[in-house]
Amino acid sequence: MARQSEFVEFVVELLAPLGNVRARAMFGGHGIYRGEIMFAIIVDDQLYFKADAVTRETFTKLSLAPFTYVARGKTQTLQYYEAPPEVFEEPEAMQAWATQAIGTALNAKRRKQSPKKRRR
Repeated sequence: MARQSEFVEFVVELLAPLGNVRARAMFGGHGIYRGEIMFAIIVDDQLYFKADAVTRETFTKLSLAPFTYVARGKTQTLQYYEAPPEVFEEPEAMQAWATQAIGTALNAKRRKQSPKKRRR
């Protein structure tokens, strides 16, 4: 198993007050989970929080960029946005942003699991 970077360990420690937070290595980065819900990712020592149509506006107003990568020559954009710098300086800010991302991830999971409406 690959050793976590000091940055990943630092982020997990900052998120510990939320309870049951862990990092899991994946695709050259780490997924950040609370329980079984992935609400953030870390790639190249950059933290990104889960976003959706509702929360995305907050990130863009602060000029925080989405996570992107190139696959088969095309740029792919995920619904994870850069964490604002203050989350590393202010524990309350980290808790607030992470809590929002957890809520976003839970809502996405609920939408995905809800049964499709049947056509008549």
